[in-house]
Amino acid sequence: MYKAEEDYLEAILMLEQKNGTVRSVDVAKAKEVTKPSVSHAMSVLRDKGFVTFAENNAIQLTKEGRVIAEAVYDRHTLLTEFLAGITGLEREQAEQNACRIEHDVDCDVVAGIKMWMRKNMARADESK
Repeated sequence: MYKAEEDYLEAILMLEQKNGTVRSVDVAKAKEVTKPSVSHAMSVLRDKGFVTFAENNAIQLTKEGRVIAEAVYDRHTLLTEFLAGITGLEREQAEQNACRIEHDVDCDVVAGIKMWMRKNMARADESK
């Protein structure tokens, strides 16, 4: 799967969580792209079975699309927290970097970061 496709699926998931219904114009605004770009991306994602369209043209994630979107969003959230916590980066800078990293990081690296975070958070909780 291409990075851009993952970004679109993640954006749809985030907009769905925020607004309930997702329209192409919402995706275009969130991703700062043109409506024709969104239309093309949605056609590709529909053809791959990751999105469908409701009667009101609302974009809906399929089961497969949701699995991918949630995985990308989980990596994004984990990496943002990790980068902000371990490096002291401002949240916005950590989030921008996480967005670039989330598509290329190996699963075993993500697992290692999760384990490190759990271990270090447990220690922090114990010291309170």
